[in-house]
Amino acid sequence: MEGKPLVGIIMGSESDMPTMEACVTQLEELGVPSEVVVASAHRSPAKVHEWASTAADRGIKVIVAAAGKAAHLGGVVAAYTPLPVIGVPMKTSDLGGLDSLLSMVQMPSGVPVACVAINGAKNAAIYATQILGATMPEYRDRVAELKRQMAEG
Repeated sequence: MEGKPLVGIIMGSESDMPTMEACVTQLEELGVPSEVVVASAHRSPAKVHEWASTAADRGIKVIVAAAGKAAHLGGVVAAYTPLPVIGVPMKTSDLGGLDSLLSMVQMPSGVPVACVAINGAKNAAIYATQILGATMPEYRDRVAELKRQMAEG
């Protein structure tokens, strides 16, 4: 997407990309510039720290964090940034994503992470755009138009 990224998308593994393509595509359809990075809270914590702690300075306004299994990525990112973080729990082969979902919604007090459905990448993009729309009317208008189109079927 053209322009300075407003939404940062981080995922713990390249294997999350097929699911997260729905997030990238929905943001593109809404005209929201984004950036994507792959960094694991467990395998590359320094990369996560660097990316998350500099996100606001780079102009990012909202972060979408996708992770599976223990799914600590959203909480780790939230610990390093004052920006809102939306977690996307990934479906897993072990417990069908319930492990990811429960990990994300059980963040400790003071480290909030909003959470969408298992594999809810498209909703994460829409929610990120709604957050942008709170202070940027052009994005609020785009979400209103999307909802109008959905209502018309």
